[in-house]
Amino acid sequence: MSVITEMVAYDLFNQAYTQEAAGSGVIVDPRGYIITNNHVVEGAQDIQIELHDGTTYPATIVGTDALTDLAVIRADADDLSYAVLGQSGELAVGEWVVAIGNALGEGISASQGIVSRLDVSIAVGGSTLRDLIQTTAAINPGNSGGPLVNMAGEVIGINSVKVASIGVEGMSYAIAIDGARPIVQSLINQGYVARPWLGVSLYTVDRFTARVNQLAVEEGALIVDVAAGSPGAKAGLQKGDVIVEFNASPIKSADDLLLGIINSKVGDSVEIVYMRKQDRRTATAQLSESPPPWQ
Repeated sequence: MSVITEMVAYDLFNQAYTQEAAGSGVIVDPRGYIITNNHVVEGAQDIQIELHDGTTYPATIVGTDALTDLAVIRADADDLSYAVLGQSGELAVGEWVVAIGNALGEGISASQGIVSRLDVSIAVGGSTLRDLIQTTAAINPGNSGGPLVNMAGEVIGINSVKVASIGVEGMSYAIAIDGARPIVQSLINQGYVARPWLGVSLYTVDRFTARVNQLAVEEGALIVDVAAGSPGAKAGLQKGDVIVEFNASPIKSADDLLLGIINSKVGDSVEIVYMRKQDRRTATAQLSESPPPWQ
């Protein structure tokens, strides 16, 4: 099914205008719950869904998760036909799959391909998407959020991104449904995903960042903000500190630290090694549950 969004954009003269965009989704519950991508609905002021027969319904955002690029919206409709979720863990390289979606905003279409790789991670817009299925099935603008299905018609992935550059063909990616399933359930249940939380905003340190900010190291996770009352604040971490180790594992980037936190548990006591100017220090923090994004 198609997802049509409207959002407010601004021109060169800072004049507001309404911009329409098209994406895809997959109905997973007769009550109207729909899985799509976070980037499809992010910032949307109005959302409409369109079924294959042309029927349209208004929809609202139930919850979003930027970390996994997943979102759940709900159509104002009942007794909708819905897709069956499969098991992406049972996929094999070389298996045939079909990507379905609103390609180029021209209506629902399907493209076939094979599974090229499993459990893939790629960098997208400064963050990393993990647990992806790489496929040769064509994914074009508008396909985002649509289902990747196996030959039994079961949804085994949510189409997300593709590599688009000269000389590159057949490299499209879908979020594996086994990892997406608990995220989707959390979004339906509470509107967000609760994870272990340190409460710091980060920036990856490189040579340029180190030189401009006169840092003592050229790798690590630079703290650019610390939430008041957070585990990081209670551990004494401050803006400008550079975290270089987390539970004895080296930290070379902000993503390294984020992965370390995600792989921990709420309540875990973690050891953090960081640089404050020229001093190498160690702190212990007890991770708490991440607060709702609207707090």
